[in-house]
Amino acid sequence: MEYIVAPSILAICYLLAEILKVASSKNEIIKRLIPPILGIIGGILGAIAYIYIPQYLQVDNIYEGIFIGIISGLASTGSNQIIKQILKGKNEYEGEFF
Repeated sequence: MEYIVAPSILAICYLLAEILKVASSKNEIIKRLIPPILGIIGGILGAIAYIYIPQYLQVDNIYEGIFIGIISGLASTGSNQIIKQILKGKNEYEGEFF
């Protein structure tokens, strides 16, 4: 149960990224700022997790909690790109596998 915080932060940041992407569909500047925004939000969520639910975040100080949050927030950007590339590859080569 103590390893649930990082995937939770990742999932929250992934959903926020999708919301930001839809909300800023015409603004290219905000789209470019999504990864740093997610890193900041992840760091804030890591600090909140350290303060309010320390039993689920097994770290020694708040800086480690913030670091885990930042990495989880940035990992949500990577997971978005993995899903995007998988779907892109599926649509691009549809019907050529069999």
